[in-house]
Amino acid sequence: MNEFDFIEKIRARVRAKHDSASALITRHSSLIQGIGDDAAVIRSQAGKDLVVTTDLLIEDIDFKRDTTSPELIGHKALAVSLSDVAAMGAGARWGFVSIGLPPDVWESGFAERLYDGYFSLAEQYGVELAGGDVSRTTEKIVIDSMLIGECDSGRAVLRRGAAAGDQIFVTGFLGDAAAGLRLLERGARVHTASGPKPLEEVSVNRLLLRQLCPDPRVGWGILLGEQQLASAMIDISDGLSSDLNHLCEESGVGAMIDASRIPIDKLVTEICGRRALDPLMLALHGGEDFELLFTVKPENVARLPRKVDGVSICQIGEVTSEPGKISVSEKDRVWDLKAEGFDHFKREG
Repeated sequence: MNEFDFIEKIRARVRAKHDSASALITRHSSLIQGIGDDAAVIRSQAGKDLVVTTDLLIEDIDFKRDTTSPELIGHKALAVSLSDVAAMGAGARWGFVSIGLPPDVWESGFAERLYDGYFSLAEQYGVELAGGDVSRTTEKIVIDSMLIGECDSGRAVLRRGAAAGDQIFVTGFLGDAAAGLRLLERGARVHTASGPKPLEEVSVNRLLLRQLCPDPRVGWGILLGEQQLASAMIDISDGLSSDLNHLCEESGVGAMIDASRIPIDKLVTEICGRRALDPLMLALHGGEDFELLFTVKPENVARLPRKVDGVSICQIGEVTSEPGKISVSEKDRVWDLKAEGFDHFKREG
């Protein structure tokens, strides 16, 4: 059983408890969307809905202490939650952070530096830290980030709204973070020294920071929600192949993707060529780009801006009527796209 199967089992138990076979419904009528999306949606007051998400970062699973800095870890802890809220078409408001640290890490000043990174990003997007907890762990660092966002009532964008004929879009580039991770695994590190740097070092740094210091697409998420342009949306955290499968499963549809339209940074192509990596595979399965994957009804495509906050979008395919069938066309070849992105409990071999 992988992590997604486990989540579905828990979701089924909640459904059974409340005697409902449809999307999560409880006796608390204020819960609009529960398990199964990037965040829960709760009716808070007349005209407003709350969007609530939580994310764990575990040392040696989500980050390694010797490849990053406390400031970058604090940034990423908030960034991954901001991405979830953006994927719901909402704006972030209040954050809660709980940390568990080994005694030696606590005494090193790590916690203060982690919050420096968190507060820097929080200030950029108007997030107020409203609470959290601090505890001791025996060996590894554990960070739990919770974020509450807000949107106009009924404007939250769910995964289940895609329909046949809708166009599929992504923001930014795919595969950057995965390329950065491969570089980290091969010994590359972020260089922070001042002064001019060789072009190769600048290029490597950029990809490393896409992995270690992601830039959530907050502006795009808010626009797509407020203007009701996206029919369904998800952030790309586990990889395009996995996250597109999640969206299609919730919507009961399929998809056809054009490989030539998938936006891959030229820098990734160059780096991969020198290191025997396949840029298309990184873009399809790599994950942690924290770009937005969304669908748009044909009549709304012309309303999409070309860029938001300097970030462009690409139309990479179309939603089909065959539930669960996701295909990729690559020149003269068409092949099924299986969910091969990140899975915490995937068996090796």
